[in-house]
Order: sequence, then structure tokens, then C-alpha cells
Amino acid sequence: MAKRGSKPRDKLIMFVFVFMLFYMQQGRCSELELLLSMKVWMKDPLGSLHNWIPSQSFCHWNGVICDELSHVTKIELSGKNLSGKISESIFNLPHVESIDLSNNQLSGEIPRNFSSCLALRFLNLSNNNFTGPLPQGSRIPLLETLDLSNNMISGKIPENIGLFSSLKVLDFGGNVLIGSIPKSISNISSLEFLTLASNQLIREIPRELGLMKNLKLIYLGYNNFSGGIPKEIGELTSLYHLDLVYNNLTGEIPSSLGNLTNLKYLFLYINKLTGPIPRSLFNLKELVSLDLSDNFLSGEIPELISQLQNLEVLQLFANNFTGRIPNALTSMPHLQVLQLWSNKLSGEIPKDLGKYNNLTILDLSTNNLTGKIPENICYSGHLFKLILFSNSLQGEIPVSLSHCKSLQRIRLQNNQLTGELSLEFTKLPLVYFLDISGNNFFGSISGRKWEMPALQMLNLARNKFFGTLPDSFGTKNLENLDLSGNGFSGNIPRSFGQFSELMELKLSSNNLSSEIPDELSSCKKLVTLDLSQNQLSGQIPMSLSEMPVLSLLDLSMNELSGEIPPNLGKVESLVLVNISHNHFHGILPSTGAFLAINSSAVVGNQLCGGRGDEITSGLSPCKAVKKSSIWWFFLTCLLGILVLFVFSALVVLFIQRRRELKLKKVESTQDGNWDIQFFDSKASKSITLNDILSSEISNTQIFVKKFNHVNLNIPKSFWTDIQELGNVRHPNVVKLIAACKSEKSGILVYEYVEGKDLSEAIGGMNWERRQKVAIGIARALKYLHFSCSPSIVVGDISARKFIIDGKDEAHLRLSLPTIFCKGFSSSTYVGPEYKGISEKSDIYGFGLLLIELLTGKNPADTEFGLHESIVDWARYCYSECHLETWVDPAMKNDAVNNQNKMVEMMNVALQCTASEAAARPCASDVAKTLDSFVRSNSCGLGLKRCSSV
Repeated sequence: MAKRGSKPRDKLIMFVFVFMLFYMQQGRCSELELLLSMKVWMKDPLGSLHNWIPSQSFCHWNGVICDELSHVTKIELSGKNLSGKISESIFNLPHVESIDLSNNQLSGEIPRNFSSCLALRFLNLSNNNFTGPLPQGSRIPLLETLDLSNNMISGKIPENIGLFSSLKVLDFGGNVLIGSIPKSISNISSLEFLTLASNQLIREIPRELGLMKNLKLIYLGYNNFSGGIPKEIGELTSLYHLDLVYNNLTGEIPSSLGNLTNLKYLFLYINKLTGPIPRSLFNLKELVSLDLSDNFLSGEIPELISQLQNLEVLQLFANNFTGRIPNALTSMPHLQVLQLWSNKLSGEIPKDLGKYNNLTILDLSTNNLTGKIPENICYSGHLFKLILFSNSLQGEIPVSLSHCKSLQRIRLQNNQLTGELSLEFTKLPLVYFLDISGNNFFGSISGRKWEMPALQMLNLARNKFFGTLPDSFGTKNLENLDLSGNGFSGNIPRSFGQFSELMELKLSSNNLSSEIPDELSSCKKLVTLDLSQNQLSGQIPMSLSEMPVLSLLDLSMNELSGEIPPNLGKVESLVLVNISHNHFHGILPSTGAFLAINSSAVVGNQLCGGRGDEITSGLSPCKAVKKSSIWWFFLTCLLGILVLFVFSALVVLFIQRRRELKLKKVESTQDGNWDIQFFDSKASKSITLNDILSSEISNTQIFVKKFNHVNLNIPKSFWTDIQELGNVRHPNVVKLIAACKSEKSGILVYEYVEGKDLSEAIGGMNWERRQKVAIGIARALKYLHFSCSPSIVVGDISARKFIIDGKDEAHLRLSLPTIFCKGFSSSTYVGPEYKGISEKSDIYGFGLLLIELLTGKNPADTEFGLHESIVDWARYCYSECHLETWVDPAMKNDAVNNQNKMVEMMNVALQCTASEAAARPCASDVAKTLDSFVRSNSCGLGLKRCSSV
């Protein structure tokens, strides 16, 4: 009976089971179709989606995670190098809770049906190339994380952003958003992490943020916010990270920030904040890093700072702080980085500074400090950067510092330090940069064994050292050696020729004697050689003409004699030569750097001009060679008229020869007279005005650039100004060989360099080639800024200014704006200060070129809006993102083995593009850094928040 009654029930159960199977199969088919639709829209170069095929259960597909009912709940395809677009189908998956497509190359707009994904809790589309507007706010009840950072999303933040009421993480950083932050954002009461950094947001930071009591992190840096810091932020007692850097915030720091007792990181640097540091800030006992640098803060640094016992980083540089460095700093046990440079601090450095700290970086430079360097400054044994230059410090270098084996960078120049260098001080194994110039150090530095294997830059100039020069400094990596302005005597060691990396050697203003050693010619990278104001004798070694990149040669005020080696004039890189006040005689070479040498650089010798050089050198022409006495006797026997005729004929021939070789010419055409100035003697013989006007020469290739007088407002000093460019000789600068000027127009004539400009060539370059281009450009700028007198500012740096030849060498083509445009330049690559071109604006432009080389993105692209936005984007990427998200996709394969170098180069780029010109490094340091990290994988320009270097 019971068995018969159970049959209908069994049938019912079977029916329900079959129905559920059918329903589940229908759902699975729907999800299958949606996933396959998603795949169709994507490109998959790495084959990550190879098993997305209908014959296999999608629950086993790569990146697809299902629940126990075989519904898709997660899509995880981060970092798969996927490109293409996102199909709307992904947001139609009914059960999906998490979608992570970050770190790919996806583009297009974010689908508008985004809000239909009601089960969604987590959405991460960061580090792609999405464009278009942000999705409108929507009531997605479970959504907790929305990360759209590091894309190219534009437009304003939607006014209804507050509808995302369940969010805990909101990250729109690294896009091109404009407008202001909507006040409705305060409706997201659950929000814990808010990041809107590196956009183009403006106006004031809304005080409504103070209503969002759950906020733990606020990152609004690298925008254009104005006004004051809202005091309401002080009500967010859960906040542990507040970053408002790189804006235009004004006013005083609100004292209410002292209520943020959980705060660990407070970053307000590079704003326009004024007033003193609020005393309430010293109630933040959990603070680990405090950076208020690059503002207009004033007053004294309070002793209350000792209450911040957990502080590791304190950066207050580039402000207007006065008074003494507080002794309280000595009792902060975790303090590692202390940077107070470029203030108005006075008094002595606290004597126990470093004894109870864990200092790694100490920079107190450019203040008014007095007294001695503290004995315990390296007590922890971890100090690697000590920068105290441009103060009034006295006394000797502490003995303990000579035993500080962790030191890498030491800058003590321009103080009043004294004493001898201890033996231990010249055996510091990690020091690569040592500058103690401009002090009162004395004694001999030879007779000891220097053991500084990492040393690259050594500057002992303007001290009172004496004795002979050491044969070695215990390193093979020396790049810059400056021992000028001391009392060194004896010979220049022949062993200096072993410094194969040496680029600058300055031994001027000493008492060195004997001859210039031939071995110096082995320094094939030497750019600057200054041996002036010594007692050197003998002749100029012929081997100096074999130095391929020698640019500046100063041998003035010595006892040198003999003739000038003719081949020295054939060194193409040589631009500046000074041989004045010696005992040279004979003919001055008429090629290369001697072509237009100034009279002050040859005065005090017995030289003569052999080929019209008296035009610029002021030398008398060399006398004709005497004829034999027999021939002269025969001539005297001729009639006086014949003698006069022959003499007159010789004079005429001599004048004609001079005219033929003159470097200035005047030629006439149908359009009027043309003044022509040649800067190359060979060109003056082979190039005519017709050649220039037609730009076609049978034996010589040239490139011409025409300009209009009216448009450029060419000054009367045209020839004087253009001479600056004509004197330039450097492997990375295109040679200007002539200039022509008529009444209405002018022409610059350049040596032809076969290749493409950088903007065209960059697309096909791998990392190694781009690295070589960057180094070449840096060397060109270093030469123009430091080796030319007066220095030459490019002014309108851009990728189109550089020609890349077949060997990937960069060649800068200087143009008229370089010397005539002294005001504002409209170039995208000019720094944000807008106060006229300068060496620092060149550095800014170079920084943008580095960003372009690294990312493949053009700074002038409209996708970045204001021209500085690419810098904001790069800064955010550098600090917050993985390298894969910002490096040019064409270099993805190179990134595996060169990641450190790429990151270091971006570090250099960001320092070069600092908003304040004074914070940017000089071309010399940049060139040195790029050269050095190519070899050693270390940057050398410091941390991301670098010191005064």
C-alpha cells in the first residue's frame, strides 16, 4: 500500500529534478553565449583565452570562476595583455560578483549597461586605455569597489555619483577628469578609500568630505585645486592617509588636522600654504611620514616635534622656516629621512643628531647653519646621503664620519671647514659622489692609498691642498675630477690616462709643472680639459688631437711653447680653446675651433694668422717666406720699376687669396644682396649662394632653414648672435655651417644628417635604442649649458628637434629661437613657470622627452588636456602603478629584463619636470645619472622626493 502511494510522489520529484536540470542548462547556455560574445570583442596576443571554446565547460576556462551551481561569479583576467573593447555582455552575466580586467590594453568607452549588473561587488578596470565619460551613478546595491584608475577617461565626475551608496573603494585617479568634486559624493557614507589624484580637477575641495566618517585614505594630489584645506577634514578620525600634494592650495594648515589621531601619512608638499606649522599637528602620535615641503611656510620648527615618536620621514625643505634646528629631533628613534634644505635656519646642528636616530638621508643644505658637523651623525651606520653644502659650518670632518661605511653621496662644499683628510675618509667603499670644494681643507692627498672603488665624481677645488697629485683614487669609474684652485705641484700623473670614463678634468690654478702627458689622450670620453694657470712647459702633445669628444680645452697662463699642432684644429668636437699667455709661436690653425677664435684666447703669444684668421683673432698675418739671397741679389739688379711691379703683383695676389678664403661674403641676386657668414672653412670653398638657394649641391649635402625677418624680429646683432650657434661642435648637435641674411629674409645652412626626427623614429625603437637616444640628448644639453660660453639655451625642445641617425645617435638641430626668443615659448615641452626660456625650461622639456620615450605618448596629445597633464599622469603611474601599465607596449618584452632601468629613467623624468624650476636638476647631473645607471642600475639622483642633490 505504501509502495503504491509513493509512486505519484516519486514522479513529482523526478519532474521537478528534470525541470531544474533544464533550467540550469538554459542558464548555462545564456552565460556561455555572453562569455563568447565578450571574447569576440577582445584581442588575445598571449593566448590567455585559448580554452574559451563551447566544447569545454566555461567553469574551467582561464579566468572564469563559478559557484556550486555552475554560475559565473568571477572574471579574473588581470595583466593578460588583452586589447580591444569590452562587450556589453559582460555586465549581463546575472550572477557575476567580481570583474577584474586591470592591467591590459583595453580601449573604448565603458559600456552604459554597467548599472544592470546588480550582483556586482567588485569592478577593477584600472590601467587600461578606456576613454569617454565616467559611468553615471547608479544604485548597484552590493558594489563595494570601483577602480577605473589610470585610463584616459574624460569629462566631469557625475553629479549623481552619490548613488553608489555601498562603495568602500572609489579610485578615478590617473585620468583626464575636469570640473570639481560633486558635493553629492558625501552620500557615499560607507566610503573608506577615495582617490581622485592626477586629473585636472579644479575649484575648492568640498567641505562635505567631512561628513564621510568612514574615510581612511584621501588622495587628491596632482590636480589644480585651489582655496584652503577644509577644516572639516579634521573630523575624519578614521583617516590614516591624507595626500593633497601638487595643487594650488593656499592659506594656513588647519589646526583641526590635529584631531586625526590615526593619521600615519600627511603629504601637503608643492602647494602655496603659508603660516606656521600648527602645534596641534604634534598630537598625531601615529604619524610615520610628514612632508610639507615646497610651500611658503614660516616660523620656527617647534620642539614639540619630539612628540612624533613614530616619525620616519620629515621633509620641510623649500620653505621659509627660521630659527634653530630643534634639539628635539635627536630623540626621535625611528627618524630616517630629514630634509630641511633651502630654508633660513641658523645656529648649530644639534650635537646629538644621529646618535639616537636611524638616519639614512640628511640634507640641511642652503641655510645659515654654523658650528661643527656633529660627531655622531652616522652613529646608526645607515647614513648614505649627507648633504650640508652652502652653510657656514666650521671645524674638521668628524673622525666618526671617516668610518661611516654606508655613505654614498657627500656634499659639503661652500662652507668654512678645515683640517686634513684622514686616511680612512679616502677609503669609504660606497661613495660615488664627493664634493668638499670651497672650504679650507689643507695638507697632502698623495702618499696614501686611495680606496674608493665606487667613486665617480670628486671635487676638491678651491681649498688649500698641496704636494703632488696621487697616481690613483682607487677607482676605474671616475667621470669628473676637479682639483683646481689649490697648491698642487709636480707633474700631472701619467696614470690619469687610465681613467677611461673621465669626462671632465680640471687642474687649473695650481703649481703644476713639467709637460702635459701624452697618456691623457687615452681618456676617450674627455669633454673638458682645463689645465690653465699652472707652470706647465713643453709643447702641446700631438695626441690631444686624437680625443674624439673633447669640447673645451684651456691651456692658458702656463709656460707652454712650440707651435700649435695643426691637427688640433681638425678635432670636430672642439669648440672652445684658450691658449693665451704662453710662449707659442708660428701659425695659428685655421680650422675647427680656431676658425673664429677670440683674440683674448690667443693673446700673450708669438702667433700669427696664416689664412685670414686675423679677422677674429686679432693676429697679424704671417710674413711670406724669405727668398734665397741669390734670387734677391738678382732682383736688386733689375730696374726699380720692375721691382715695384713684382712687389705690387705679390701684394695683389695675397689680397686676392685672403678674399677667397674670407668667411664673410656678400653676393648679389635678383632679390638683392645676401650677407653670408661661413662657420666651416671647407664649406666656404665648396658651397655657393646658388647652392644654398637651390638646396642642391653636387658633392655636399646640406639642410637649409629659411626664416622671415619681420616674423622673427631679427636684431641688429645678427652676426654676433648667430656666431654662438656657429661655434657649436658636438657629436649630438647638428653643425651649423653657414648663415645668410638679406633685407627681408634669412637662411640657416646645416650639415645634412640622414635619418628621421625622433617623433617619427620612436615607434619602431626598442628599449636599448631609446636609452641610447636619451643619453645622447642629455649629453647635448650638458654641452650647451656648461661648455658653451655664454651658455646656449635651446628653449623649444621637442621630439621634432632631434634627428636620429642610422646608429641611433640623436642630433639636435639648433634654430633661431634658441638665441633670439628670450621670452615665453609656446612649446608643449616648456616648463610650467611660463617666465621665459632658461636652462631649467630645457630640463623640463627633456623630462617630457624621457616620458615620451618611456610611454610612447605624445605630450601634445589632446587626450591630456592642459600640456602639463602628461606629467601628472606619469607621476601617478610612477607612484601607484605597475610598470606594465605605463611603459610603451612596444617595449613590453624589453621590460622583463630592464624594469629597474625603466623605473629609474622615469624617476629622472619626474625630477626634470618638477613644477618649480629650482627643484629640477642641472643638465650635468642628468647626463651623469643616465650614463651611470646604464652601467650600474642605480639612478643617483636620489629618491622620488629627491633632496637638493
